[in-house]
Formats: sequence, C-alpha cells, structure tokens
Amino acid sequence: MMSNLTDDLTNALSSLVSGAGDVAGTVQGVSKNNVVKLLQGVGDVATAGLQTIDQVTNEGLETISSTGVSLTDGTVGLVRGVVEGAKETGVSVTEAAGEAASQAIKTASKVGGDVGEVAISSVEGAIQAAGAVGADSGELARSAVLGTLKAADEIGSEAAGIVRKALLNAAALPHDIIDSLLTGKT
Repeated sequence: MMSNLTDDLTNALSSLVSGAGDVAGTVQGVSKNNVVKLLQGVGDVATAGLQTIDQVTNEGLETISSTGVSLTDGTVGLVRGVVEGAKETGVSVTEAAGEAASQAIKTASKVGGDVGEVAISSVEGAIQAAGAVGADSGELARSAVLGTLKAADEIGSEAAGIVRKALLNAAALPHDIIDSLLTGKT
C-alpha cells in the first residue's frame, strides 16, 4: 500500500520540481488521502493510526527528498496532511501531530536533511492543521515540539542541540510554548 503513496507523491511532485506550484499544498493533499485510504476498514484505528502516521511521514519525506523538492515545504504539507487524515479517521490529532513531527526528524536525519529546519516545518504544519481541523493550535504545536525533541534526543546530542536552537530561534513559532518546554518555565 505504501508504494501507492510513493507513486502518488512522485507523480504530484514531478510537476513541481521546476518550482511552479504549491509544494506544501500538494503534499498535504496526497498525505491526507493516503492516511484516510490506509485506515479505511481497519478494525483498531487507535493502534493502526499512529503506525500509519509513521509510515506516511517516513515514506513521504523520503519521496520528497528524492525528488529534489524543498524538504521544509514538504514537511509543512506532510504534517498538515497526516493530521487532517487523522481527524477524518478518528485518530487523535494531538498524538498524530507529535508522531508525525517525531518521524519527520528521524527521516530527515536518515536522508541527510536539516533536522533544525524540519523541526520548524513540523511545528508550522501542526499549527496550520489545527486551524483546518478545529483543534487547539497550542496543543498541536506543543505535541509537535515534544515529538521533534524526543526524536532528536534519540538521534543524538548534536541533533538535539540543532533542533533546540532552531526551535528557539524560529520567529514564526509560538515561543511561549517552546520556551516552557525547553526551560521548564511557564
């Protein structure tokens, strides 16, 4: 089933490699559709849901990386898409945001992407998804930040430092949430 995601994304992104078009929007649509397709007819959506989020995020970022499309733009769309797909299938959107962000960091590290930029893009995607699915943007941002930090810590101290620095320095992210998670201050 995952080969469908790769094929769908590759076909959709091939027209965008020239720089024309909306990378994030294209990736978001394909990702959402694949999460929904993969979870239709699954008995235990709660368990299968997060595994599906992992698979779609991993396969999606690997495909984005191989096509030469911006990993940061692709990550925003990918996280947003999987969270929207989670909402449509009854998977917790908060858990989906954290899981997608975590997997995005792991995959970015594996394909040689900038884990700091992918962390920022993951949180941006979660915030955008919150508006689209009617969820609390602070909760989804918090879950995405925690997901990126967890994955970066698992990768190693260098990745953890890069992710923390990137999140703290990103002007577009909610610093009250990031600061409280990184420093423990409220």
